[in-house]
Amino acid sequence: MKKILLLLTTLLIVPTLKAQVTEVEGLEAMIIRMKSTCGTTEEGMTRYGMFEGRAYSRVPGEKDKHLFNVLGINTRQCNMEDDPVRGKGFRSISREIMLYLDPETNEIMDVWENPWSGAKVEVVHVANDPVNMRGVAWEKDKDGNSTAKTKYRKYGDIAVTSYEIPLFYDNPLGSDYQVYVGGAYHAMEIFNTYYDANEFTDPKVKSLGQSNIGWSRVAQWLPWMQMGDKAGVMIFNATGYSTFDEKEIWPALQ
Repeated sequence: MKKILLLLTTLLIVPTLKAQVTEVEGLEAMIIRMKSTCGTTEEGMTRYGMFEGRAYSRVPGEKDKHLFNVLGINTRQCNMEDDPVRGKGFRSISREIMLYLDPETNEIMDVWENPWSGAKVEVVHVANDPVNMRGVAWEKDKDGNSTAKTKYRKYGDIAVTSYEIPLFYDNPLGSDYQVYVGGAYHAMEIFNTYYDANEFTDPKVKSLGQSNIGWSRVAQWLPWMQMGDKAGVMIFNATGYSTFDEKEIWPALQ
């Protein structure tokens, strides 16, 4: 009986995850979403988000392999909108690159040796152009009803946004018969971004200073790796930060 009471007491005093979450709506939510995506509520400012990390294999029955390192940058601006019915709105316009680096020397790779087959293959670096929102994110719907919502976590003077984005769609390298033979692209992107809580939540603050990024990805083999139907996935893990100061762009990305 004492053990049961102790367990119940422990459960009551442990804070739940939801207790850390702040949920906001309307204009307040739209301003926070602008800051989260664009770093600002003003048009014409360029945000540079840089990141670096590692990529591993995960194959059933064998140890994970450190395949290569990654280094990248996302550059974006946002178009800001103000409509008499729909209220505030924004649309992000961006481009990004990611380079694959030798896991030992950290030099940019042109050729990668497949550790399973021994084949030497040409490396195809990432050049995503564009990486744009398909449409404007509005504060209200076409009838003027407030629809903007968002949430964040707050730990002391740090605010955090956290998103898991499951991806499952037809592989553009495949054909119209993927539903019969498989081949759909399957991955997940995970973003955790850390902000100065006062800058992030105060509507009077129009632009953020530095925000810090955590990015992870679980995905299938990259096409250029020539892995065929080998079982397994890739795990990417990277950190970095975003800034409006062009001078802070890392030399390797300039």
